[in-house]
Order: sequence, then C-alpha cells, then structure tokens
Amino acid sequence: MPGLYFEEFNDGQVFNHAIRRTVTETDNVLFTTMTMNPAAIHLDHDYAANETEFGKPLVNSLFTLGLMVGISVHDTTLGTTIANLGMTDVTFPKPVFQGDTLRVETRVMGKRPSKSRPKAGIVTFEHKAINQRDEVVALCTRQAFMHAKGDA
Repeated sequence: MPGLYFEEFNDGQVFNHAIRRTVTETDNVLFTTMTMNPAAIHLDHDYAANETEFGKPLVNSLFTLGLMVGISVHDTTLGTTIANLGMTDVTFPKPVFQGDTLRVETRVMGKRPSKSRPKAGIVTFEHKAINQRDEVVALCTRQAFMHAKGDA
C-alpha cells in the first residue's frame, strides 16, 4: 500500500505499523561509524560494561530515530510526501540495546493546507517507538509536506 495523500489523514488517526525490527550489533556499529561518532558508549563493550550504568553498549539514538520514522513511511508517506519539514520534541526515555525489537505507533496530531501550494498540505505526526517490553524508547513530532489529490 502506498502512502496516503493529505486529504486521507484525519486528526487523531492512529497507525499501528505492522513492520517490527530487531536491532543488531551490526546496525549500531555501522550507523555509528558511518556518522563519525566515536563514542565508546556505542562501540566499546569493555567500556560499556565497566564504566556505564547500562553494562553494555547503547544503540545510537539517531539510528533509533531514523528507524522509528522509517518504519512509519510505508503506511503514511511512501510516494506521497514532498519533504520532511522538521522534527521536534525528540526524546529517548529508555535506552535501546542490540537484540531489542522495536515497533512503532504513529498518531496524526493535525494538518493544514499549504499556504504556498494549493495541491499540498502539512501533516503533523507523533511517532512512538516501543520495545518488546512495551517500554517507550523514542518519541518525536514530525511535520511532513504532503501531496494532495486535489486542492488541499
């Protein structure tokens, strides 16, 4: 199923995305090194075990953010988005570790027609990532610039 057009979103609409993803050590190491983040808390098992309260490496939070938004795309914006306008209120209330399986819920917080393009509108989403223990591990608000089928 492709993403939805501006008119197809409703305030308060909730998506429980079917895609789930188990995070691997490879995900964390690749993302962390590709983004030039040398933090030992993500890469050094000995450091994480002996010098942190977590006892093991944390998954890079920006990977978690990207995964959370990515999981939402198929049901919401695939092929119907013009651009992301911004992400705010990004929080990570619990850590993510390799082996955690994440699922995502998305809620439409609101929408409005574009002031500059008659065949587009802005949809505000709240994304929430939840691990296999039903703990919320990430949240963000995202504004997406969306195509409309007709005049928005």
